[in-house]
Amino acid sequence: MVSGLINANPVVYEKKERRVRNVATLPDEYAVEDIKDPEHPYSLEELKVITEDAIDVDDERSYVRVTFTPTVEHCSMATVIGLCLRVKLMRSLPSRYKVDIRVAPGTHATEAAVNKQLNDKERVAAALENPNLLDMVDECLAPSYG
Repeated sequence: MVSGLINANPVVYEKKERRVRNVATLPDEYAVEDIKDPEHPYSLEELKVITEDAIDVDDERSYVRVTFTPTVEHCSMATVIGLCLRVKLMRSLPSRYKVDIRVAPGTHATEAAVNKQLNDKERVAAALENPNLLDMVDECLAPSYG
């Protein structure tokens, strides 16, 4: 995890029991709620950065939108969290899907810049060429057995 925490004491929520997924939601193997936070030893779901209600899937149009809420409005890890979400879905979903990752409106100081960066193919590709950043993403995506 990262040193020099931006939010040293985040509120941690209990994991909800997963609802039965239907055609309009992602299958369990694509679940993004279990991604670990880059700063804390908790999942994005436990920090309420991501909720099932924030995942929209339109299978007919091959479109997925994930909206996440950083724990603080000046979160320096927002781009990394969004990159983790994008990479998880890129690795899991069939290539026909267009993935849109967004910061929830009004929840981050540089919301527009983060959204632009997360949805720009060239910027995402460049970020994934950085071995340190890719290691951080892979660490967040690694399964936890706790």
